[in-house]
Amino acid sequence: MEKRVDVLVIGGGPAGIISAVTARKYYPNKKILLIKSIGKGAIPCGIPYMFASLKNPDENALGNASLEKNKIDVVVDEAVKIERDQKLIRTKNKDVYYYEKLILATGSTPILPPITGIDKENIYPVYKDMEYLKKAIEGVKRSKNVLVLGGGFIGIEFADELSKIKNLNVYLVEMLPNLLANSFDREFSQLAEEKLHSKGVKILTNTRVEEFIGNKKVKKVRFSNGEELDIDCAVLGIGAIPDTKLAQDAGLDLGKGKGLWVDEYMRTVDADIFAIGDCAGKRDFFTRKDIPVMLASIATAEARIAGANLYQLKVVRENKGTIGIFATYVDGLVLGSAGLTENSAKKEGFEVISGNAEGIDKHPKSLPGANKIKVKLIFSKHSGVVMGGQVAGGTSCGELINTIGVAIQERISLSELETLQMATHPYLTSAPTMYPLVLAAQNAGEK
Repeated sequence: MEKRVDVLVIGGGPAGIISAVTARKYYPNKKILLIKSIGKGAIPCGIPYMFASLKNPDENALGNASLEKNKIDVVVDEAVKIERDQKLIRTKNKDVYYYEKLILATGSTPILPPITGIDKENIYPVYKDMEYLKKAIEGVKRSKNVLVLGGGFIGIEFADELSKIKNLNVYLVEMLPNLLANSFDREFSQLAEEKLHSKGVKILTNTRVEEFIGNKKVKKVRFSNGEELDIDCAVLGIGAIPDTKLAQDAGLDLGKGKGLWVDEYMRTVDADIFAIGDCAGKRDFFTRKDIPVMLASIATAEARIAGANLYQLKVVRENKGTIGIFATYVDGLVLGSAGLTENSAKKEGFEVISGNAEGIDKHPKSLPGANKIKVKLIFSKHSGVVMGGQVAGGTSCGELINTIGVAIQERISLSELETLQMATHPYLTSAPTMYPLVLAAQNAGEK
């Protein structure tokens, strides 16, 4: 079959969906088609919570409602070749689709480290396929001992979630000295470790997995120090790499990292082909170096930029780079990070000062549900511009880190944060006299 469309989107994840919906908003008369290789996908950020918190894994399904509402056609198939000179793609089902504008939202694939035996049964990389995930959930729930590999965001969220399953021993392995080492300074990552310890998770840092042992199914894991541990299954929570094969085969360029090169408007070297989400390269806000940040929040922001600017540059933007704003939740503890940590700033050669503050997220502190808040801000020593921040506390920290992200993006100074105007309420925020962002800025100012 041959078919002609105006806008063709490859990829059915959050980036693909939002780019198609945005294109419909800006170009209402265009014919838009989305091709996805998985019939029923999962919302990426909710995958860990399918194992215990959700009553039914299908509650985390990534649906097509917004596509149907916006009259966007959807085909379940796999694009296997792009022919740029003819402006067409070929699919696994031997269909051909001609396009005017092409959006690549091919996402990423789980990292499979070169560990002997990693292909054994009951070892689960984190794929975003609902049917695959249901089998993984069944396998984990039949187990007595599970190993979670990776101490970043994905790994700690899985460890926290799996610790809720009765009679399941959870081991979390990280080769670096601390959990969350790439996004938090030690005093914050330690809070996550303490929470997981209290849930019964056995944490093994400074530990590298050398081999998965067993016949068809994994039975043991051997570490770099020679020790072995009996396990029934393993979850690989070590991140992903951009899926760029389709694009590279078509001659599209990579950046200096592993993602596709794109300009400020998400255009590749081919002006009619855009790349968004995990498959597109990201450049750091401060250094412009390629960074491996893969977040749905960034993917959907890029999708809106691409969808708006397919035919004309309607949304003019300055390429400010990727800040990298993260938030996670561990048994009631919220941890958030934006921009540079103190360690990463110093490694890049920035001269920085930090400001710290602790407080309570309600006032007075005796109100029901009050939580402690811990805030750290990183400033350029000479310009006073905020370069990073970290928070820990209750659920209010999920939005507090977004406030810090805006401050970084707008290059707000230490003195501006000291005189920050904010809305406060006893049940909703810290007291205006003891607002943590202001106190942290004042603490840095004293230095």
